[in-house]
Amino acid sequence: MEQLRKKAEILGISLTEQQCLQFQKYYEYLIEKNKVMNLTGITEKEEVIDKHFIDSLGLAAKMDLTKPLTVLDLGTGAGFPGIPLKIAFPNLTITLLDSLNKRIKFLDEVIDLLGLTGIETIHGRAEDYAKPGKLREQFDLCVSRAVANLSSLSEYCIPYVKEGGYFIPYKSGNIDEELKKAGHAIGMLGGKVESVEEFQIPGTDIERTFVKIKKRKATPKRFPRKAGMPSKDPL
Repeated sequence: MEQLRKKAEILGISLTEQQCLQFQKYYEYLIEKNKVMNLTGITEKEEVIDKHFIDSLGLAAKMDLTKPLTVLDLGTGAGFPGIPLKIAFPNLTITLLDSLNKRIKFLDEVIDLLGLTGIETIHGRAEDYAKPGKLREQFDLCVSRAVANLSSLSEYCIPYVKEGGYFIPYKSGNIDEELKKAGHAIGMLGGKVESVEEFQIPGTDIERTFVKIKKRKATPKRFPRKAGMPSKDPL
């Protein structure tokens, strides 16, 4: 975990021995459970540290995460970026949402194993929990590493964000064209692109782009549309 500690330091994050131990346990349990269920195609320790742990923490180089923020990790999968962010920033109150129940069970086991508090899991579809009376406009920040075009991802995520809060997707590669196409959708949903922040994982050539979308006004009630529509027919 020395590699993790040093790279986190470059991002301005000082990990304690306890936090490094939590990352170690997370890695070991991820690899153990990955033998019986599909959680990640990345299993080499150094790669997990770079492509999952440090990648998840990269947001800290572009945004102040030391405040007591409420955070939704939508389509969290094996817990990225939500669990690494929670380990490094215990002040965050995090909700992990995923549509696959077996992944949620895995995440519950990880939370228990690491002794994390102020973090919960929800099994369900993004479209369902964004409805009024559920989790709509409840979060200071929504993050997602889910692989989806920005128009679709915005329709899934922006309804969860409070006015004045942010939706920040973790994107890869050149996103100029994708961002241009998503502009209309982001505006319709009540958001505005504030900045586009590029990040390179220390010691690698792996690049990540964070799109900082600020929620300027309430999302119209008709969004998100019914299950499957945001992906099938992007705004």
